Amino acid sequence: MNKRQYRKRNYRRKLQGMSHSFSVFAVFFLSAFIVCGSIYLIYDFYSYYIAPAVSSQNGRHGDSSQGTASEILTGADALLFEADRLAMGYDYDAAIALLSESSYADDERVQEAVSQYEETKSTLVRADISEITHVFFHTLIMDTSKAFDGDSRQDGYNQMMTTKEEFLKILQSMYDRGYVLVSIHDVAHEATDENGNTSFVQGDIMLPEGKKPFVMSQDDVCYYEYMEGDGFASRLVIGEDGKPTCEMDLDDGTTVTGSFDLIPLLEDFIQEHPDFSYKGARAIIAFTGYNGVMGYRTDSSYEGINPNIEEDRETVRQLAQCLRDNGWELASHSWGHRDLGSISYEEFVTDTDRWESEVESLIGPTDIILYPFGAEIGDWHPYTMENERFAYLHEKGFRYFCNVDSRQYWVQLGEDHMRQGRRNLDGYRMYYDLPESHPTKTYLDDLFDVEEVFDRRRPVPVPPMSSS
Repeated sequence: MNKRQYRKRNYRRKLQGMSHSFSVFAVFFLSAFIVCGSIYLIYDFYSYYIAPAVSSQNGRHGDSSQGTASEILTGADALLFEADRLAMGYDYDAAIALLSESSYADDERVQEAVSQYEETKSTLVRADISEITHVFFHTLIMDTSKAFDGDSRQDGYNQMMTTKEEFLKILQSMYDRGYVLVSIHDVAHEATDENGNTSFVQGDIMLPEGKKPFVMSQDDVCYYEYMEGDGFASRLVIGEDGKPTCEMDLDDGTTVTGSFDLIPLLEDFIQEHPDFSYKGARAIIAFTGYNGVMGYRTDSSYEGINPNIEEDRETVRQLAQCLRDNGWELASHSWGHRDLGSISYEEFVTDTDRWESEVESLIGPTDIILYPFGAEIGDWHPYTMENERFAYLHEKGFRYFCNVDSRQYWVQLGEDHMRQGRRNLDGYRMYYDLPESHPTKTYLDDLFDVEEVFDRRRPVPVPPMSSS
């Protein structure tokens, strides 16, 4: 082997060595990259999902993270998280009982939390029930381009409905101003004395100073046929998470499920702001019966619920129970959306009986009636049994009677019932409260700035109307 051949062989060996070294380096680099990448992904997952969930045990996040946190937290941590959720909803008694009666009662953190809840509870102020306002909405407009497209239904939508954007702005404004949603049953309720006599008494709504309780309701949650294609939800359903939500039909013929009306939108807001709800309160949802229940038609000619098919009826029963289980209260809006104060007594009885047999039989007992058109069955004096319409409704189990009243609040306790005025937050009310329409009107100033809330996509002027 000459020198030239030796050098060539030696050169090849060096190349082979370098190639081997490069392969080892490449494998090492790739392995390091994978490890570092995995660490980053784990950190990112922790930062985005786990850390917020864990920190939410201190009330920094809404219920949307509660499921995630409950899966991550264990032992005393999980218990403290659950107690904090109760406390955020002002149910300090339940939070204290949960911790004090648990197997972790001797845990230092648990004892500290109980002390904090006790201290906060001592500062709460009893609400004056005579100053509890009640706001209400109809079905919310999801697509203004369809609702306000110039057809014959446009004026009615413009008058009576609220847009999704307006509703969300109203919620945010009321939240920012310290309003807290309460159940009408917390405002007043039936109580039995030591002699077995029942009467209506004021409720004990205890809130931090500066917080203002209010009641909310929604009328006509029935999604009538005439609304099809006009930018509204099509029906109520039970979502995959077990909560009530809505379906909406799209132009391409598909149906999607999501937050397309008041119920899921309010639920979303409370999930994000749990301190907006007092002890889990939700709104009152009112139904009529003549053209459907909860978006399920009772007219057998419609491809919806057939009252003669038990499977369809069971669907409505399950949905009603789902609403109740999640804090919503169900109410009558009469069977035929009738003016219960002006129709004949015979028609009044027929309508009330049909509600009981065709609607209450599906959704369960209801003790709240929201009068259609806000029309009353009496004057401003508390009802008595001498009022035969009240006597009949009372016999059917109704105890809460709500008209429509533009005043800030109107609450009246009778011996065996409660009455409350409701304020319509619709296109008509907001338009005629705008400075450009009526500079002297301030009906809504306590709730929100109407100039900031009013949806300028509305056709103006909004035609006058009577509340419904």
